Amino acid sequence: MSGIGVEAGAQAARSRALAVLRVRGRALAVALLPAGTEVILLTGASTGRLVGPGWDAARWVVGVLAVLVLLAAAGIAVVVARARPAMSPTVPVPEGSAPDLYGMVRDLADRLDVPAPSAIALTPDCDSWLEDRAHSAHGPPPRPAPDEIAGPGRRRTPVAPVLVIGSPFLWWMRVGELRAVLAPVIAGTGPSAHPDIAAARRFVRGLDAAVAVASTGGRRPLTRGVCAALGWVARLLLRGCREHATQMERGVAAAAAERAQAVDYGLRIVAQEQVGLAYAGWDRLLTRVALPAWRMGRWPSRLDAGVVAALTELSRRDRLAEGFASRLGERPACDLLEEPGAVDEAASLLAARLFHGGPAESGPDWAPVDWQAYPEEVVDRTWRAEAARLHRVLDTLGVRPSPDPRTPDPGGPTLARVLDHLTATAEDEGWGEMDADAGTGAGEAGPAGSPAATGVVACGAPGAGGNGAGADVGAVATGASGSASRPDQAAPGAQGAVAAGAPGAGTDGAGPEATGAPAPSASASGTDGAGTGPTDAPAAGPAASGAAGTAPGATGAPTPSPSASGTGPSDSQADDAARPAPADAPAGLPTDAPAGPPTDLPAADSAPAAREPGPQLPFGEEEDPTTERSAALAAGLSAELAREEAAGVDASAAGRRSPVSAQWDEFACGLPLFPLQPQRTARELLADHVTAMVCCAAVDTAGAVPALDWLDGPSLLLGGERAADLAPKVLTLIEEGDPGPLRDWLAASGIRPEKPVRLV
Repeated sequence: MSGIGVEAGAQAARSRALAVLRVRGRALAVALLPAGTEVILLTGASTGRLVGPGWDAARWVVGVLAVLVLLAAAGIAVVVARARPAMSPTVPVPEGSAPDLYGMVRDLADRLDVPAPSAIALTPDCDSWLEDRAHSAHGPPPRPAPDEIAGPGRRRTPVAPVLVIGSPFLWWMRVGELRAVLAPVIAGTGPSAHPDIAAARRFVRGLDAAVAVASTGGRRPLTRGVCAALGWVARLLLRGCREHATQMERGVAAAAAERAQAVDYGLRIVAQEQVGLAYAGWDRLLTRVALPAWRMGRWPSRLDAGVVAALTELSRRDRLAEGFASRLGERPACDLLEEPGAVDEAASLLAARLFHGGPAESGPDWAPVDWQAYPEEVVDRTWRAEAARLHRVLDTLGVRPSPDPRTPDPGGPTLARVLDHLTATAEDEGWGEMDADAGTGAGEAGPAGSPAATGVVACGAPGAGGNGAGADVGAVATGASGSASRPDQAAPGAQGAVAAGAPGAGTDGAGPEATGAPAPSASASGTDGAGTGPTDAPAAGPAASGAAGTAPGATGAPTPSPSASGTGPSDSQADDAARPAPADAPAGLPTDAPAGPPTDLPAADSAPAAREPGPQLPFGEEEDPTTERSAALAAGLSAELAREEAAGVDASAAGRRSPVSAQWDEFACGLPLFPLQPQRTARELLADHVTAMVCCAAVDTAGAVPALDWLDGPSLLLGGERAADLAPKVLTLIEEGDPGPLRDWLAASGIRPEKPVRLV
């Protein structure tokens, strides 16, 4: 150990601590300045030197100002001293539950010649640090050991900070490696014991806590004004000492690192490699394995043990990691705990709280799950819940349960229904023709100005049966900008605003092609047979896109629907509109199209409307390459999932708060504190749901089983082998509308998409 380096780092830290304390001293001097001025004025009056009406008025003004400033300074000082500093959420480890761990830490502190930490706590993260919890708001500090040398009048050393250890380190690292990793951390207790450094840290933490107190909302106007002044003063002082506090902590870290050079230096180099490996395994376990369970209302109760399994699996797959598996024969650091299972369970629950925002305690909807039960409790339930959600959205969009009446259960949820809906064919422009015979709403007209007037057909209305122009809710939005290919360009129905039960919302009416109208031009790129028109097209009722057989605003439509001007068509006109075009009729010629009053829609020979540029994407982002049907279905899934999450949050908020939950009040406003992943995009959400539907069909029809992969999370086992080539085929279906690769894979795997599956 280089004594010069240690002394240099400690001296730099002490000098910066004095600079922080000087900021505190200047603030105190400013607060005492009016009082000192008042003392001078009073002294001058008593000696007869400062007399007269002007000096008397000055004494009154300065005296009142001094009292106000002293009261304000006293209030700020009380808040800074008594405000509760932020404390990291951890799992406390009493000495009785880990005597060997405490013994190792104390032995390491003796070798480093520094005070031992006052306590040990665990955090569900791959990091370790010292945390000062000597504040009275954190509870009484542990009673120090009796000191026979120090007399009753001697000044005792401050309470040592708490050592916080990352829980994955205890399970993955060996005892010697953990000792080497903790050496520079424990060495930081030496500089922390210096009175100046401890006082500077208390001052900075107090200012930070005062800012948090001033930022708390829900107060009365007068109290808000006082808190605003308090926050302004605290932030001003923090800005004044920020640089000094940063350099002080750097000096403390440099001194601690230099002091720890003498303890297991060679082993510490190897241990640092294990730190990076443990971090990678922990991150992979949380994002791929734990997150699906948390979304299902289950929290894995052995996350730290799962890190060992994940890294062991990595060593089996990767030749570069073969050397790490040989370490497992040594004594793991978790053996230093008396009950490692209980500690692992507490750390796992805390991880779910921090990274997902789950409840602080177990309950009927938040139950622990063991790794052996993970495939059935999490994987299978997740697949079936997502498959059920997918079919609910398809029902909302008006998609038929099964396009083939010869299937065993035409009304059951099948994979074929999903494949047929997402398949993009050359006849997509006449998509509504598929259900022309099955529709019943062609003759029902709704009032003008209903939700369908904006180009979105309300599903679930009387006569809304089949895949007509209104089945792809939100896939086509009228206007010059053309059909929407992204959720943010979709019509309101694409965002889940589907009006269920709207009267007269016929969905069996096709676009212009269904009635023999000329094919839409390039500006009307709708695959569902509904084109786009000029932006000044009049609003049409629901029957304008269903009963009259012509999509609202369709470019090149020979004649608009009568309902476009507010009157509904007759039954004969509706029947003619719902009748498919004859096979021998030339393409682009109308067949018995009903004549109606003139409107502002363009004539058949008018030029197509120019495409307006859509909303600009942020720099670096690309538009999701999905079909219109995929975009509409993905938007519906996003809306459905948002409603379910909102209902779950409302239910949990209405529940009874327990004493354990009350301890999390200071974190409840920002949970989860550390989100693992951003919100899934609509395209990713659709891919997950289609994959789940495929897995359900494989389990129910091909004898596949759900499984847990330690590195990739939920997986499907076909014939005892993991199906790892499914994702590209699902993406091909979603992005290109090509079911060929997926159907070939299903046939090769023996999966029957036409058979119904079991849902939750």
